[in-house]
Amino acid sequence: MFSIIDSTKTNMQLIKLDATDSTNAHLRRLLLSKAPEDYTVVTARQQEQGRGQMGTIWQSEVGKNLTFSVLRRNLKLPVSHSFALNLCVSLAVHGVLKQYKVPDVSIKWPNDILSGRSKICGILIENILTGSTIHTSIIGIGLNVNQLTFKELQNVSSLQLLLGKTFDLDVLLQRIVNELKQVFLRLGKKDEAHLWDAYENVLFRKGKPSTFENKEGGRFIGVIKGVSRSGRLTVELENAVLKNFDLKEVKLLY
Repeated sequence: MFSIIDSTKTNMQLIKLDATDSTNAHLRRLLLSKAPEDYTVVTARQQEQGRGQMGTIWQSEVGKNLTFSVLRRNLKLPVSHSFALNLCVSLAVHGVLKQYKVPDVSIKWPNDILSGRSKICGILIENILTGSTIHTSIIGIGLNVNQLTFKELQNVSSLQLLLGKTFDLDVLLQRIVNELKQVFLRLGKKDEAHLWDAYENVLFRKGKPSTFENKEGGRFIGVIKGVSRSGRLTVELENAVLKNFDLKEVKLLY
């Protein structure tokens, strides 16, 4: 079961599903069968195969949280600048949560949203290329909103647990999409340098000695200095040596 809400009332075409495998997958199928407009949003009460970064599973109680995907079309963004999408999406979610006065909100590289040390939002961006240019992007967002228990998951929280009240999912969705549009407008106006500054200013553990794990399972201490323009994490190691890591090379353990 689903319903389509016209964009003239919500400033977006909103497709609301009771259940789907994943909202990203639903949007991909939609692209094969028709030409959905820019900022089409698919949201579901239940995702049966919701995914996070690196193939992880996104767990969400039915009807309690926001699980949705946003379509961006005609981006014409060079693949070399693809991390700008992470900037835009994570800053949009971060900005809305700050408006709601969620405490100690930060962005854990590349685009998890934390309150303190607890994860409250995950983002999965999938791009469709034309040559060396990103033409279309499907932006998946999972935000823990009204869920109160998280079985066997550590360092996870929700807006209701943090702020002690229930949230209207539709209102929250509209605010995030509106903020997303505003941040993308800044990117379109070549304001990328300011977006980088804003992102690095709220980067989790920046400037603090932290423990990392490499792909072989070895652990080391380093200090996050920032993120390179290609989206790699810049870490200062012993003897002030700077090294860049991509997502598959290193894991921040706190």
